[in-house]
Amino acid sequence: MDTKENKHCMIRIRSNYASFTHTERRIADYIMEHPQRVINGSINEVADEIGIAVSTVFRFCKTIGFQGFQAMKIVLASELAVPESGREDTISDTDTEASMTEKIFHENMKTLEETLDILDMEAVRQAVECLLGARKVEFFGFGGSNLIAMEAYLKMIRTGIPVYAQSDSHMQVVSASQMTGADVAVLISHSGATRDILDVLDVLKDQRVKTIAITNFSKSPLSERADVVLSTVARESDYRPEAMSSRLAQLSILDALYVNVLVAQKEKGKTALGKVRKAIAGKRI
Repeated sequence: MDTKENKHCMIRIRSNYASFTHTERRIADYIMEHPQRVINGSINEVADEIGIAVSTVFRFCKTIGFQGFQAMKIVLASELAVPESGREDTISDTDTEASMTEKIFHENMKTLEETLDILDMEAVRQAVECLLGARKVEFFGFGGSNLIAMEAYLKMIRTGIPVYAQSDSHMQVVSASQMTGADVAVLISHSGATRDILDVLDVLKDQRVKTIAITNFSKSPLSERADVVLSTVARESDYRPEAMSSRLAQLSILDALYVNVLVAQKEKGKTALGKVRKAIAGKRI
């Protein structure tokens, strides 16, 4: 696991909360509601207060990326030492249009900052390497994630690498079946647990295709089986399930991959981009 990930405790808990088991959520809730007790207490005291076994607390610490309870406490203490902005970003039905808009913008910016904080740069390097060495690249996503996949296709085609994306769910599975071990698939899913994306993953695995996952949950079925995982951070709320902030984080990761690939290609990348610019120049009035 990337060392950047275990520099953050609260972020890891919040971003993976939806994928936790019932017991893991009890531990997560306790940490978020009583962080000072966790910092000042022992693992035995915390386990007793929650009413679970010490080993269960220890496993939870490992699940969110720490070597153990003491390592988690150190990071949690350092996080609490940094003062919060004091700003309340939860949207309520009493908000004005202005305050609601400000909260949405602030939450989107916070999502990008937190995603950058936990992003595994070694995984980014591996993803760029996979894309550069691919015979072809195909982007997969369903529902809202398909819009992100199509945007990635429109961007990456400018590199000169053969890229593809399908909008129809049936055709995505068919297209996956025609890929080979020389190809790379990029699978985009906020939850990493939808049936459609996992069906595509099954087909890709059968074909031995290299897979890159972009998802919000590091414990999801998608992230556990993909070859390279790029994680985002985005918190949901009553008014913003699978909020735009998660899309912005996904798009930012894809933009970073695109620029890295284009720069790594050097003259080849410049030539490919020049061809695109020349081709669309005549479309402008």
